[in-house]
Amino acid sequence: QVQLVESGGGVVQPGGSLRLSCVASGSIISINSMAWYRQAPGKERELVAAITRGGSTNYADSMNGRFTISRDNAKKTAYLQMNSLKPEDTAVYYCNAVVQVVGGLYERLFWGQGTQVTVSS
Repeated sequence: QVQLVESGGGVVQPGGSLRLSCVASGSIISINSMAWYRQAPGKERELVAAITRGGSTNYADSMNGRFTISRDNAKKTAYLQMNSLKPEDTAVYYCNAVVQVVGGLYERLFWGQGTQVTVSS
């Protein structure tokens, strides 16, 4: 019904930047919130940032202002701009979206497949 596809991950040196994208497609009536999470090896998945349809944002305290979430509703796309990257940012980054689907009575949460971000010298 609904697919989320992340892209933009890769290998970057400490202090570098990346911009991740998450494109939603399928039988979508509307998208409420979108969010980015990450999971490093041996650790639990953690929230990075979230954004509502109207553009209100929440960030995990550990991001310390280095990351910015945004969205383009016309393109059904969320972005995560990551600056001043550190080795501890290395993780698989996942996006999700709360979606009202065609023919559905309730909103559902969908997850993307993830994109790898590696910060290393």
